[in-house]
Amino acid sequence: MVMLMAATLLGSAACAQTQVHLIEFTADSDSRYKIAGLRTPEITVKAGEQVLLRVTARRGKSWNRDGSIHGFALLRTKDRTRVEGWDLLFKPGIQEFQLTAPTEPGEYVAVCTVICSEEHEGMHMKFTVVP
Repeated sequence: MVMLMAATLLGSAACAQTQVHLIEFTADSDSRYKIAGLRTPEITVKAGEQVLLRVTARRGKSWNRDGSIHGFALLRTKDRTRVEGWDLLFKPGIQEFQLTAPTEPGEYVAVCTVICSEEHEGMHMKFTVVP
């Protein structure tokens, strides 16, 4: 009985360590990222945590030849360099991406990498990594 309780507790601890932070947002047809309930989209994650992005992508006025209608690149605010592994392309519909948050706390910006319309330059959102 004691061994069963210990195994259950260890299993629960392992599950807690591998818990994934779900983030849902829309890459919309008006060339804007949108998060339900937020006037200005902003994402906050813990350094190094596992993240599941669930993205609903809606076609804008233009798109890439490969069918990508929006993109998502994570840039360091201080020098605008890209964060490795955070360069995504979105096709129409709902997609999910499993990622690891940057390990360096600070301010980042997510930008669209597909020229989706004349409003493309305004498609960005704040992304904060906390310790």
